Amino acid sequence: MKAVLASNNKNKLKELREILEPMGFDVISQSEAGIDLEVEENGTTFEENSLIKAKAIHGLLPDMCVIADDSGLEVDYLNKAPGVYSHRYAGENATDKDRCDKILAELSGVEKEKRTARFVCAIQFISPDGKVITARGTCEGYIGFECIGDNGFGYDPIFMTGEKSMAELSSEEKNRISHRADALKKLTELLKEENYAD
Repeated sequence: MKAVLASNNKNKLKELREILEPMGFDVISQSEAGIDLEVEENGTTFEENSLIKAKAIHGLLPDMCVIADDSGLEVDYLNKAPGVYSHRYAGENATDKDRCDKILAELSGVEKEKRTARFVCAIQFISPDGKVITARGTCEGYIGFECIGDNGFGYDPIFMTGEKSMAELSSEEKNRISHRADALKKLTELLKEENYAD
């Protein structure tokens, strides 16, 4: 079954393909589907933002399955910031390193026990008949004290799961424990229940 990801993010596309292709989905990016659209994400939750993206693409490709996700980092000490503003947290043109550095600066002097955090991912699936299926996944961890590792993207170098940062894990390891993997596992169970997947 062909599905369009409401994004052109190469990292997200790679992760989704690795997890969904064994289940019979052929995942393509919105640009591969011929869509050039930047959707304004003005929701206040991950679910709202992912649904805004999914509906925008589904409106242009009503005969296709559409998948959209919105994900981010919640740091308990920062009252769950950056949350839905994870990508824009250090300013509009900030790099991943800028965003990581901002979090590290805000947690300067804060002991490990108070650095608890989680990655959150909300995924929306819209079928050609317009049915919306939603799944949320999380990955619990804590914010480290420096950037570690060269794999991954976003806040992966400062997000610790056990003794390793998310950026130190192989893609296979990450795809077992990540928030996106958790959400996709839940989504695929729901898709099976609705007979959209084998």
